[in-house]
Amino acid sequence: MKMHIRHLLLYSQAIKSLRWAQPVRALSSVTTSPGVEANLSPAAPAPEPDKLYSKLEIELRGIDPAVLKSYTWFATTAAEHLGIEKGNCWSPRKAHHERMTLLKSVHIYKKHRVQYEVRTHFRYMNFHKLTGSTLDTFLEYIERNLPEGVALQASRTELQQIPEHLRQPPEQV
Repeated sequence: MKMHIRHLLLYSQAIKSLRWAQPVRALSSVTTSPGVEANLSPAAPAPEPDKLYSKLEIELRGIDPAVLKSYTWFATTAAEHLGIEKGNCWSPRKAHHERMTLLKSVHIYKKHRVQYEVRTHFRYMNFHKLTGSTLDTFLEYIERNLPEGVALQASRTELQQIPEHLRQPPEQV
């Protein structure tokens, strides 16, 4: 029994050392003796209000446009299930081309060259009116299901209250 409690203490300390986006909830099925319970339950801070975001912009990069299109469909379907308002989803008509020319031979024969080309396709998605917890859940879900060869970059726009010194108009001009 003592080994089991020691493992729980080590586990809870390891979880506290990690930085999570959401606070970790204690397991309700764990029973301990009264003396050990005081060490396991930390003081619960007051919950902070959830942040609001006006926009989430996602940029996808990949080498296969069909995979990007399929993943865009997956992400928008996931957003519909979470009740997230979908904005524009678009992609440029042309891919970004990057060409490299190399010599076949190491030292001589300049006329024998090889040309390599990398095409990068882009896809952009916008989502509007999100809460912080919904945004974190959505981003974690779509990042975990990201296919091979696709890169994701997300930028969010947070809504904040106007500071008090800007709310009141000046008394004299």
